[in-house]
Amino acid sequence: MIWETTRACDLACVHCRASAQAFRDPRELTTGEAFAMIDSLRGFGRPIFVLTGGDPLKRPDIRELAAHAMEAGLPTALSPSGTPLLTRGRLEPIARAGMRTISVSVDGSSAEVHDAFRGVPGSFGWSLAGIQAARELGFDVQINTTVSRHNLADLPAIADLVARVGATRWSVFFLVPTGRGRASDMVSPEEGERVLQWLYELSKTAPFHIKTTEAQHYRRIAIEREAEERGLTPREELDRSRTAGGRFLPGINSGNGFLFISHVGEIEPSGFLPVPAGNVRTDDVATVYRDHPLFRGLRDSERLEGRCGRCPYRVVCGGSRARAYAVTGDWFAEDPACLYRPSEDATPLAV
Repeated sequence: MIWETTRACDLACVHCRASAQAFRDPRELTTGEAFAMIDSLRGFGRPIFVLTGGDPLKRPDIRELAAHAMEAGLPTALSPSGTPLLTRGRLEPIARAGMRTISVSVDGSSAEVHDAFRGVPGSFGWSLAGIQAARELGFDVQINTTVSRHNLADLPAIADLVARVGATRWSVFFLVPTGRGRASDMVSPEEGERVLQWLYELSKTAPFHIKTTEAQHYRRIAIEREAEERGLTPREELDRSRTAGGRFLPGINSGNGFLFISHVGEIEPSGFLPVPAGNVRTDDVATVYRDHPLFRGLRDSERLEGRCGRCPYRVVCGGSRARAYAVTGDWFAEDPACLYRPSEDATPLAV
């Protein structure tokens, strides 16, 4: 469950999904409305809950929101921007509320690369200072990096930086051209495949965990590589990893194990697939997720089209529905970032 607490942010990132602005929107959820929305999320059990933005530190009630989410029993994380607001003084009350997970974006191994991407000089230094403060306060730190033409060659150096700052996880995001993001900034399918193969190798030795965002086809690569290393078929590896603790990740995708709530309360499959199916001010979040035709359709792998519809990995991968929508206007279309060419009669590895 990702909540866009605000669209206000002091950065001007070239890829920003939200096209973030300098000032808060008066239509944002109030503190009381946010408390009610947080309580309603218990209808899912104990979902992971992320406070994102814009920059959530632009909300003066962020400590109260974090505390309420923790009191509600939700595993909660904060995703602030690398600005002068990201300080020990701002993070300490949130830590006292019980939160212990934070993610910070680092899109270059140097100020030159990162600040050009983030649109504001100084962001690199503010991000690293915030990461250090978070670690001193006992937070587990995740580094988020968006792969684009701006930093493709810098990824190995960024990985070294992730290790040096002591992050526990590196989340590598493949650009979706929505908001300020442009299709021309995306890496090619061939370049993306090389990055994912490299990430698989790095995952064997890195002192941090690696996950991908909007690169669902990494699951295909992981299954194929581990199957080859163990002398198994991909189907056998999939069965093994599900029962023996392997690195298989479930088929989380927009609207499938994932839900986004906008700054004005709209219930969407993803921030990168900004199609409202309801609003928390009038609708029950769990009911929308479980029953709305948009969400039910996104969870039906039989509705996928093109190469994704024929792919044997369509249940465990499914391709980026957000990228398919951003590029083609059809969330069932094939993912243009994947180069895999399945046979015409491929059967799914899992049902």
